[in-house]
Order: sequence, then C-alpha cells, then structure tokens
Amino acid sequence: MSLDSGIVLVTGGSRGIGAATAALLAEQGDRVVIVDIAPEKPEGLTATLWPEPFDVASEDRVSNGIAAIEAAHGPITGLVNAAGVFGKMHPVERIRMDNWDRELDIDLRGTFMVARAVGVRMAQRKHGAIVNVASVAGMTSGPIHAYAAAKAGVIRLTQTLAGSWGRSGVRVNAVSPGFTRTVALEAGIASGALNADNLTRSTAMGRLVEPIEVARAIVWLLGPHSSGVTGINIPVDAGFLAGLAWDAYGGLPGPETAAP
Repeated sequence: MSLDSGIVLVTGGSRGIGAATAALLAEQGDRVVIVDIAPEKPEGLTATLWPEPFDVASEDRVSNGIAAIEAAHGPITGLVNAAGVFGKMHPVERIRMDNWDRELDIDLRGTFMVARAVGVRMAQRKHGAIVNVASVAGMTSGPIHAYAAAKAGVIRLTQTLAGSWGRSGVRVNAVSPGFTRTVALEAGIASGALNADNLTRSTAMGRLVEPIEVARAIVWLLGPHSSGVTGINIPVDAGFLAGLAWDAYGGLPGPETAAP
C-alpha cells in the first residue's frame, strides 16, 4: 500500500471488522496501530496495540490520543473508523434517550471527532486516506432507530469530509457492511435476539458477510488502486440491498441446477 512512511490507525481494532482490517493491513506490510475502548491485541496480530483506552466519544481523549499516537509512531496517513456499538432493537415508545445518546455519541459523533482530529493533520501534510465504517442500516429501514440514524449520518458525513479535504490531498470514503459474522452478531444469534435465517433470507448470495470481506474493501479504499475515489459508500452486504424487495415478488430464486 502506498501510505509513505506513515502509519494506519484502526479504531475499534481489537475485535470484529476493525481487527480483521488491521490483520490484513499488517499482512501486506503496513505499519498499523490499533486503538480500542477496551484495548486487547487479537492473537497472532502483528499490529501495534495502543495500551490506553481510546474513547471515541470523548473530545479530549480523542484529541490528546491522536497527538500522542503521532508523537510515538509517526504521522497517520491512513485511518479506519471502525469503532462503534450496535443498536438496541426496541419499539419507538420504549427507546431510552440515554441509549439513543450513547449510540449517536459513539457511532456518529465519535466518527466525526476522530476523522477531524486525524484529517486536519492529513490536510496540513497534503496526503491521507480515511475510511469510515457505516452500515446498510443507514441505507434501509429497521427497528434500530438510533443506530440507523447514526450510520446514515456517517454516510453523509463521509461525503462532506471528502468535499472539505479533497483539494488538500485527503480522500474520505465509507463502507457499509451488511450482516457480518462477528463475535457480537454470533452472540445475538445465540441469545435469540437475532435469527440467522432471517438475516440471510433477503441476501442475494444467501449468506452472512465475513469480516475479511469488509476488510478487503476497506484496504482497497485506503490504497493506490482507489486513488481517484473519494466521497463514496460501498455496501459489502452479500447482496442484502439487491435482494431486499424480492419477498414482495415471491422471494429470491434458488440456485440453478445443471441440465441433465
């Protein structure tokens, strides 16, 4: 990857999509630093773990943390905003505003504050790439009201930041994962809060997304092969958006069988 002599910072890098992305970047030779609210280095990961808890919802901790990371490891030339929390699935009348505020603070406000703290420095150096992790929830309707609103905001924020910093050499893009086989999703299925068949029924490919598949899209957006790309949002959803409306027409067709 052409990120000069700088580092790639991955928020939420101790687990899920963040960890998968950090591992892929490290495998191809990038210098990677991961941060997390509960810092833990995944087994086998060669990236550097920032030992202090990194709270994306705290303006002071973000600002001070980014300054300390650059002082210790050099300029951040790539940023992956993967820190986030999933939404509470409640009817509208049961939504607690403290839950609403927490989800927007972490998923939207936190994404902005980290992108701003890093992006301003990138713009001053005239070089950098940022990828925000949004969600297909921000592109559709579902009973995760705060989460959907936050992720829709991340998609729009990505475009505004791309416009703000494009002429300063900074690219800003987003990926929107569909239902992805993370530890958190598997726990939701195991607890009965989520149903695996329901999650995959509307996907054109008939399956969940793997974290590495989202990581590959992120790495592409960070790298030189996407040098002319900024302000876009790429769904990585196993065809969830493509298949969503097919139930109204009798459902998605099954796999074709070879002629006898």
